[in-house]
Amino acid sequence: MTDWNAKIIAEFRANEGRVGGPFEGAPVLLLHHRGRKSGRESVTPTMYMADDQDPDLIYVFASKAGAPTNPDWYYNLTAAGSAEIERGTETYPVTVGEVTGADRDRIFDEQARRYPGFAEYAQKAAGIRTIPVLSLRRA
Repeated sequence: MTDWNAKIIAEFRANEGRVGGPFEGAPVLLLHHRGRKSGRESVTPTMYMADDQDPDLIYVFASKAGAPTNPDWYYNLTAAGSAEIERGTETYPVTVGEVTGADRDRIFDEQARRYPGFAEYAQKAAGIRTIPVLSLRRA
Protein backbone atom coordinates (compact mmCIF):
# COMPACT_ATOMS: atom_id res chain seq x y z
CA MET A 1 0.00 0.00 0.00
CA THR A 2 1.40 3.37 -0.94
CA ASP A 3 1.65 6.28 1.47
CA TRP A 4 -0.92 8.10 -0.68
CA ASN A 5 -3.45 5.27 -0.34
CA ALA A 6 -2.69 4.91 3.37
CA LYS A 7 -3.46 8.60 3.94
CA ILE A 8 -6.75 8.37 2.05
CA ILE A 9 -7.75 5.23 3.94
CA ALA A 10 -6.98 6.85 7.30
CA GLU A 11 -8.87 10.01 6.34
CA PHE A 12 -11.84 7.96 5.08
CA ARG A 13 -12.07 6.03 8.35
CA ALA A 14 -11.58 9.11 10.52
CA ASN A 15 -14.31 11.09 8.70
CA GLU A 16 -17.14 8.57 8.26
CA GLY A 17 -16.28 7.86 4.65
CA ARG A 18 -15.47 11.39 3.52
CA VAL A 19 -12.13 12.52 2.15
CA GLY A 20 -10.71 15.80 0.90
CA GLY A 21 -8.10 16.77 -1.63
CA PRO A 22 -8.75 15.56 -5.17
CA PHE A 23 -11.69 13.44 -3.89
CA GLU A 24 -13.43 16.28 -2.02
CA GLY A 25 -17.18 15.69 -2.29
CA ALA A 26 -16.80 12.60 -4.49
CA PRO A 27 -18.24 9.20 -3.56
CA VAL A 28 -15.31 7.06 -2.39
CA LEU A 29 -15.26 3.55 -0.97
CA LEU A 30 -12.58 1.23 0.34
CA LEU A 31 -12.34 -1.97 -1.62
CA HIS A 32 -11.04 -5.03 0.26
CA HIS A 33 -9.64 -7.71 -2.04
CA ARG A 34 -7.29 -10.66 -1.92
CA GLY A 35 -4.43 -11.03 -4.41
CA ARG A 36 -5.27 -13.80 -6.86
CA LYS A 37 -1.59 -14.85 -6.97
CA SER A 38 -0.16 -13.64 -3.67
CA GLY A 39 -3.19 -14.34 -1.47
CA ARG A 40 -2.36 -11.08 0.31
CA GLU A 41 -5.26 -8.89 1.43
CA SER A 42 -5.31 -5.30 0.19
CA VAL A 43 -7.47 -2.25 0.64
CA THR A 44 -7.83 0.18 -2.25
CA PRO A 45 -9.69 3.50 -2.15
CA THR A 46 -11.68 4.14 -5.32
CA MET A 47 -14.50 6.35 -6.53
CA TYR A 48 -17.83 4.72 -7.24
CA MET A 49 -21.22 5.53 -8.70
CA ALA A 50 -24.40 4.36 -7.01
CA ASP A 51 -27.11 2.89 -9.23
CA ASP A 52 -30.00 5.35 -9.50
CA GLN A 53 -32.68 2.70 -9.05
CA ASP A 54 -31.15 -0.10 -6.96
CA PRO A 55 -29.75 0.88 -3.54
CA ASP A 56 -27.83 -2.42 -3.29
CA LEU A 57 -25.88 -1.84 -6.52
CA ILE A 58 -22.86 0.36 -7.17
CA TYR A 59 -20.27 0.60 -9.93
CA VAL A 60 -16.50 0.97 -9.82
CA PHE A 61 -14.21 1.92 -12.68
CA ALA A 62 -10.85 0.23 -13.32
CA SER A 63 -9.38 3.43 -14.73
CA LYS A 64 -5.88 3.37 -13.21
CA ALA A 65 -5.80 7.05 -14.25
CA GLY A 66 -5.79 6.01 -17.92
CA ALA A 67 -2.72 3.77 -17.70
CA PRO A 68 -2.29 1.18 -20.47
CA THR A 69 -3.04 -1.72 -18.08
CA ASN A 70 -5.91 -2.51 -15.74
CA PRO A 71 -5.28 -2.15 -12.00
CA ASP A 72 -4.45 -5.32 -10.06
CA TRP A 73 -7.65 -4.98 -8.03
CA TYR A 74 -9.67 -5.47 -11.22
CA TYR A 75 -8.09 -8.88 -11.81
CA ASN A 76 -8.43 -9.80 -8.14
CA LEU A 77 -12.14 -8.96 -8.10
CA THR A 78 -13.01 -10.66 -11.37
CA ALA A 79 -11.11 -13.80 -10.31
CA ALA A 80 -12.77 -13.93 -6.88
CA GLY A 81 -16.28 -12.84 -7.85
CA SER A 82 -16.72 -11.29 -4.43
CA ALA A 83 -15.18 -8.72 -2.11
CA GLU A 84 -15.93 -6.55 0.87
CA ILE A 85 -16.32 -2.79 0.81
CA GLU A 86 -16.36 0.05 3.29
CA ARG A 87 -18.90 2.64 2.19
CA GLY A 88 -19.48 5.53 4.56
CA THR A 89 -19.54 3.96 8.01
CA GLU A 90 -20.74 0.56 6.80
CA THR A 91 -18.70 -2.51 5.82
CA TYR A 92 -20.38 -5.30 3.86
CA PRO A 93 -19.75 -8.13 1.38
CA VAL A 94 -20.48 -7.70 -2.32
CA THR A 95 -20.68 -9.91 -5.36
CA VAL A 96 -18.74 -8.71 -8.39
CA GLY A 97 -19.85 -8.63 -12.00
CA GLU A 98 -18.43 -7.06 -15.13
CA VAL A 99 -20.65 -4.63 -17.01
CA THR A 100 -20.23 -4.83 -20.80
CA GLY A 101 -21.61 -3.44 -24.04
CA ALA A 102 -24.12 -0.62 -24.11
CA ASP A 103 -24.70 -0.83 -20.34
CA ARG A 104 -20.99 -0.37 -19.69
CA ASP A 105 -20.85 2.60 -22.08
CA ARG A 106 -23.92 4.26 -20.53
CA ILE A 107 -22.61 3.87 -16.97
CA PHE A 108 -19.07 4.98 -17.83
CA ASP A 109 -20.36 7.98 -19.80
CA GLU A 110 -22.47 9.07 -16.83
CA GLN A 111 -19.46 8.81 -14.50
CA ALA A 112 -17.40 10.84 -16.99
CA ARG A 113 -20.16 13.45 -17.15
CA ARG A 114 -20.20 13.74 -13.35
CA TYR A 115 -16.41 13.59 -12.97
CA PRO A 116 -14.63 14.77 -16.16
CA GLY A 117 -11.35 13.18 -15.05
CA PHE A 118 -12.81 9.85 -16.15
CA ALA A 119 -13.22 11.18 -19.69
CA GLU A 120 -9.53 12.13 -19.59
CA TYR A 121 -8.63 8.62 -18.41
CA ALA A 122 -10.61 7.09 -21.28
CA GLN A 123 -8.87 9.39 -23.74
CA LYS A 124 -5.43 8.34 -22.42
CA ALA A 125 -6.36 4.65 -22.72
CA ALA A 126 -8.02 4.98 -26.15
CA GLY A 127 -6.75 2.44 -28.65
CA ILE A 128 -5.04 0.49 -25.87
CA ARG A 129 -7.84 -0.69 -23.61
CA THR A 130 -11.43 0.04 -22.69
CA ILE A 131 -11.73 0.97 -19.03
CA PRO A 132 -13.69 -1.83 -17.32
CA VAL A 133 -16.78 -1.14 -15.24
CA LEU A 134 -17.58 -3.57 -12.43
CA SER A 135 -20.86 -3.89 -10.59
CA LEU A 136 -20.75 -4.49 -6.84
CA ARG A 137 -23.99 -5.86 -5.41
CA ARG A 138 -24.59 -6.15 -1.68
CA ALA A 139 -24.44 -9.87 -0.86
